[in-house]
Amino acid sequence: MAHLTRRRVVTTALATTAAGVFIPAQAAAAAPGRPVGPRPLAQAHAHNDYLHPRPLHDALAHGFTSVEADIFLVDGRLLVAHEAETLDPSRTLTGLYLDPLLALVRAHHGSVHAGHRAPLQLLIDIKTDGAAAYAALDQVLRRYRPMLTRSVHGRVRTGAVTAVISGDRAARAPMEAQTTRYAFYDGRPDDLGTAAPASFIPLISGNWTQSFSWLGEGPFPTAERERLHTAVSAAHRAGQRVRFWGTPDIAGPQRDAVWTELLAAGVDHLNTDDLAGLETFLRRRESRDGAAR
Repeated sequence: MAHLTRRRVVTTALATTAAGVFIPAQAAAAAPGRPVGPRPLAQAHAHNDYLHPRPLHDALAHGFTSVEADIFLVDGRLLVAHEAETLDPSRTLTGLYLDPLLALVRAHHGSVHAGHRAPLQLLIDIKTDGAAAYAALDQVLRRYRPMLTRSVHGRVRTGAVTAVISGDRAARAPMEAQTTRYAFYDGRPDDLGTAAPASFIPLISGNWTQSFSWLGEGPFPTAERERLHTAVSAAHRAGQRVRFWGTPDIAGPQRDAVWTELLAAGVDHLNTDDLAGLETFLRRRESRDGAAR
């Protein structure tokens, strides 16, 4: 489809296991029983992940631990696309994400990244018909419950994959009414400090440009830096993680400057469409920080 070729994406070479699971080619020759693939990157979030040549698998090959898929409910099926005009009946949430994730969890004995027990975040952005789409999604997720993080009467039981629902806000009411859920809610900055617990809203996401004017050019205004640190600290005190979308995503010093400030403030997920670019940025920081120690 045309919308899949608009973006230039740099990926690592991939090999395929007998189970059909993609892994980096250089890791395919690793000794049996040893973890394969790159070391996972806790802050790496693949925005619009489904636009890459190999949805999910490209992100995992770069060490990403969070991926995002937009969905539409069409004739009872959950189709993955950014816009209704680009819908393709063959591109379903189950086919692109849930089935491959289940195969990985089985192959890796309970985790998505081999040897890495922290759950992968699957951010599902409902584009329209929030309540109806969530009702259909809930039925689908129940079929995958052995691998999913769940909330039972407010008590969270962590699985290999944590589904978080974003997008159309009409999904909130039916989710709050459930005593057992296999998904969680993506909050907004207005949800900070409210009674909604982290067992329902584990993630706070906001549009960077609605809260901050700085886009990486020149120094970060002191007042904006303080506001960022205050918001992140408040979320962390409540047990919630933080993500911003709309940050600069063109390779260059401005993007690196914003990413550096986000990490310094403790932002949990860096949002990007450039998988290789964010991986390079984070691994260079790992190497530099390791050398400094």
